[in-house]
Amino acid sequence: MSGPGMPLPPAGGDNPTSLQSFAVLLRRMNAEFNRIAQEFAQAHSLHLTDVQALIAILDADAEDEDEPMTPGRLRRQLNLTSGAVTACVDRLEKSGHIRRVRAVDDRRVVHLHYAEAAKGLARDYFRPLARSTDTARGRFTDEELAVVVRFLTEMNRELVLLRRE
Repeated sequence: MSGPGMPLPPAGGDNPTSLQSFAVLLRRMNAEFNRIAQEFAQAHSLHLTDVQALIAILDADAEDEDEPMTPGRLRRQLNLTSGAVTACVDRLEKSGHIRRVRAVDDRRVVHLHYAEAAKGLARDYFRPLARSTDTARGRFTDEELAVVVRFLTEMNRELVLLRRE
């Protein structure tokens, strides 16, 4: 039996580290993240694509990358048309979630940044997810978490490579 707070049984039969087990567990986690993102979108009158864009912009801001988020980069990352990205960015700016900032060295270039007030809104909404993540992390040693981080890093690297093919 499973339910809120109850651990799910291992997926994929007898071998918990088989490719099938990994695939099932990753799909389950992805489905839950998608459900949470959809609920956030509905709660704030956004499209799911808008939430995906917010995540991409937030991650770019958080990583303080050499390459700031631009509409063109967002278009490539989300695999959208130029028109769809423009509509998305317009909606997000109008609703106060992001701000457009012209590049200092080239005023034709626009950088997208998550608005401070919107960060607080998202932080409040996703606080239960953060607590759950921290609870799960607390069940592992630092050494185990290092392996998890290494796996997730490699998985993300492979997914990016798939996107480029």
